[in-house]
Amino acid sequence: MQFQWDWLCLGVLIISSVTAGMADEDNLDADVEVENFDKQSQEADVDRDKSSLEVVYQTPRPTGEVYFTETFDEGLSGWVLSVTLKEDMDDNVAKYDGRWEVEELKENAMPGDKGLVLKSVAKYHAISAMLTKAFVFDDKPLIVQYEVNFQKGIDCGGAYIKLLSSSNDLNLEYFFDKTPYTIMFGPDKCGEDYKLHFIFRHKNPKTGEYDEKHAERPDVDLKKFYLDKKTHLYTLVLKPDDTFEILIDQTVVSKGSLLENMIPPVNPSKEIEDPTDKKPDDWDERPKIPDPNAVKPDDWDEDEPAKIEDPDAVKPEGWLDDEPQYVPDPNAKKPKDWDEEMDGEWEAPQIPNAKCETAPGCGEWVRPMKSNPKYKGKWRAPMIDNPNYQGIWSPRKIPNPDYFEDLHPFKMTAVSAVGLELWSMTSDIYFDNFIICSEKEVADRWAADSWGLKKLVASANEPGMFSQLVTAAEEHPWLWVLYILTLALPVGLTVLFCWPGKKSDEYIAFKKPDVSQQIAKGKLKEQTEEFEDDELEEEKENEDTDEDERREMEETNRELVKDNAEKMGREASVSGEGGEDIYDDEEENGVLDEEENEVPDGSQEGDRSNKSDSEDEKKEADEGTGDGALRSVRRRRLRKD
Repeated sequence: MQFQWDWLCLGVLIISSVTAGMADEDNLDADVEVENFDKQSQEADVDRDKSSLEVVYQTPRPTGEVYFTETFDEGLSGWVLSVTLKEDMDDNVAKYDGRWEVEELKENAMPGDKGLVLKSVAKYHAISAMLTKAFVFDDKPLIVQYEVNFQKGIDCGGAYIKLLSSSNDLNLEYFFDKTPYTIMFGPDKCGEDYKLHFIFRHKNPKTGEYDEKHAERPDVDLKKFYLDKKTHLYTLVLKPDDTFEILIDQTVVSKGSLLENMIPPVNPSKEIEDPTDKKPDDWDERPKIPDPNAVKPDDWDEDEPAKIEDPDAVKPEGWLDDEPQYVPDPNAKKPKDWDEEMDGEWEAPQIPNAKCETAPGCGEWVRPMKSNPKYKGKWRAPMIDNPNYQGIWSPRKIPNPDYFEDLHPFKMTAVSAVGLELWSMTSDIYFDNFIICSEKEVADRWAADSWGLKKLVASANEPGMFSQLVTAAEEHPWLWVLYILTLALPVGLTVLFCWPGKKSDEYIAFKKPDVSQQIAKGKLKEQTEEFEDDELEEEKENEDTDEDERREMEETNRELVKDNAEKMGREASVSGEGGEDIYDDEEENGVLDEEENEVPDGSQEGDRSNKSDSEDEKKEADEGTGDGALRSVRRRRLRKD
């Protein structure tokens, strides 16, 4: 039973491990922080039994102050296509002639819901639109949010946006890669490098020049967002306290400080290495040097080779010294176009000698080589600590002449337009539902009315649980092991605990009554009580004094005499008091024998067994020796009393 409980505990542990592993697969990372999500998008009535979800889509409306919104449900109104060229490139390649279209999603589309789609492959695309009003980095947060769907996956290309810096000469028709921007944000991928950009251009307060500052890479695996062909929501939150958060599908995947988590840092180091400082010629950076006092031993022979011929080797029997290992192919023929003047004399190609296949070897036999025990190699002096070691040299530090300290990098250049300037090797990249605002609640409500509906429709159209498990196992083959264990474990436990097992011999012997000794239920109870009384009486007798034992022995002898008299009485008649006593004992014994040996009618085999037992018992009584005789007499005496 303990063995079965061990198996049960093991099964529970395995099931718990499988459940925890599947739960971990659903999480982006252990450190990912889940934001509070507006639950209104989840309150829609979803019919899981239908293959698709029918919803009534309505163009979302902002519920608070916004700087820019775009749903593309009414086309490209307000958007401007770039007509300029990229610099330093051939005119045929540098054109921004990539095609844009406004259309619905290819999968899980909602009637009336449209988005901006990048249609061309290996072409430059540029399109932009002015904000409703410029955003000034002062005391309000900046929230940028939009949707992206890589409908065909992505091989190499980006889906990021640029917030263009405010300026008097900003012309959207000439928007290109060198147009000044304040923030660049969004996904980008090429090869196996999956990126999520957050870059801002910081103005150097001393020189007035702009430098790009890149946020540290998120500690989250971004691969599935680029390959699952689902619509994902990208959100950037910049706060006046110089902190930022990056979210995907309203889950934080990266956060940090503009002062501490940007590369390169916003503020330069106070000290730098002196570019004019040079290492002295006598500077010794060697921690170890050869011992100058060491001398090569006299018996050190540097001329000894590393390998020598084995003098004990013997040529194998049957070695064919006169047979070459390779012979010309007798079936080879000179090509018809072979020109001996140009190609030289033709020779048949070499093939292995067939005679060498059955022999231990062919050709001249050479002794094998073995390691030379006298070999020591070139002698070198042992290494010792360098007494003149000065450490690794580095230039001295001097004050950084370009040092500055910007304590509030959040105060960036104002933005007045949003633009997409992209190149991609994959088409049908879908963009939708842009919003730029300062209140998180406004952005969440906007997401609930747009992306939230897309998520519900996609969830309703997802394949069943079995298909998802198979798909997951194709990506991670080790999941098949967990599936097999999960299915086999309940079956094994059911068989282990519920399948009727073969009863043990001891159990059968205990439950099955002997046919020759079947006893009525009432008599069996009386007989059991009698034996229990006998055992108690025996324990009391063992505690008696030596005098009691002597008296008991005398009484026992008298009982033995009576027992012998009873046997004699069965063959001849007796008279007197002794005969009456014997008759009484015999009558009682007869009753006892009938109680103990009662069997079903017609059982001859039981009768023979009872007779045999009675004869054995009488024999033991006649002999008057052994514990069996004493116990038999003692029981009869007690019953009579």
